[in-house]
Amino acid sequence: MKLILVFGALFGHIYCRETFVGDQVLEVIPRNEEQIRHLVELEAEEHLQLDFWKSPTIPGETAHVRVPFVSVQAVKVFLESQGIAYSIMIEDVQVLLDKENEEMLLNQRRERNGNFNFEAYHTLEEISQAMDNIVAEHPGLVSKVNIGHSFEKRPMNVLKFSTGGDKPAIWLDAGIHAREWVTQATALWTANKIASGYGNDVSITSILDMMDIFLLPVANPDGYVFSQTNNRMWRKNRSRIPGSRCVGVDLNRNWDAGFGGPGASQNPCSDSYRGPQATCEVEVKSIVNFIQSHGRIKAFITLHSYSQLLMFPFGYTCTKPDNFDELNEVAQKAARSLTSLHGTKYKVGSICSVMYQASGGSIDWSYDYGIKYSFAFELRDTGRYGFLLPANQILPTAEETWLGLKTIMEHVRDHPY
Repeated sequence: MKLILVFGALFGHIYCRETFVGDQVLEVIPRNEEQIRHLVELEAEEHLQLDFWKSPTIPGETAHVRVPFVSVQAVKVFLESQGIAYSIMIEDVQVLLDKENEEMLLNQRRERNGNFNFEAYHTLEEISQAMDNIVAEHPGLVSKVNIGHSFEKRPMNVLKFSTGGDKPAIWLDAGIHAREWVTQATALWTANKIASGYGNDVSITSILDMMDIFLLPVANPDGYVFSQTNNRMWRKNRSRIPGSRCVGVDLNRNWDAGFGGPGASQNPCSDSYRGPQATCEVEVKSIVNFIQSHGRIKAFITLHSYSQLLMFPFGYTCTKPDNFDELNEVAQKAARSLTSLHGTKYKVGSICSVMYQASGGSIDWSYDYGIKYSFAFELRDTGRYGFLLPANQILPTAEETWLGLKTIMEHVRDHPY
């Protein structure tokens, strides 16, 4: 009977959701510039409704694309006709989603006894409750700061870790892209790690004796809720675009850093739509206002998934930043720390060199604003699951990411400016 109830709840839980039955994720390897051009043209065919999880960049580099069931045959025929190599990475997206939904519901039942499980995916409401619990358990160290509200009026709450006094600070955010669920989960685990580590962990204690840490676990609350209730593949926020039937702006194309340049779309229906103007989205504006009003943020770190990259500016240009050598050295050291735990390999470099040119990104803005230590992580994996990383990988992902974060934070602590 219990099993029947669980699956009954599961059916009700996903009944209003967009389904992805038969959708496949293909790994595509373009051999030359002409094949890359063909893939870009393919992406522009709106009727195919392709969702590029990883865009085609340079010959020999893999691209990943989710293809709706109705378009699978046509896309495969096209790739074969152009001699573009591909393989099936995910056979049926819905199978993974069903498993994810089932695990979340089972975890909700287990958590009714009051023990929060940091190794599971959670709703926004559950994340908010966990944040409140961390504050309640560590009242002398952790407080909750509201920095604004989302488009749909959800609070944007930041955890402040502070031992008091007027100190320089480190900013850390996650989940600016809604569907990157392992980032929100990793941020929450990290919050608990920092809170419980002060006074017990030498490194955490020494960092917090010198600096404050501000952590925003869900930078895009509306998008996150929508990804759980309506469309698991949703990336943008949920703002309404005047004169368009399409909804949402890619919040990581809306910052005032090379705004509207390469890698940002002016099409409101695109997943990488930049928005009508720089910093027009309330979620971005809230972070910018907070950073500027604080005045002493010395590091800006953002968590994304997936691809296993540790990046620094720039994305909007392929020019090296002034502090390239130092940023590269810090990132390389952080990546080595991360790899030391589970052997997870990360690529290190500027956004433009290890990923692709992308304008209007947060760490480009923070660096241009004067925050020297600006870094972006792309967490696990490299494509086997992509955005649908199983919950059993949350803990190893969070643990290894922490080692990278800690290395950066220690460098910031030891190199004040």
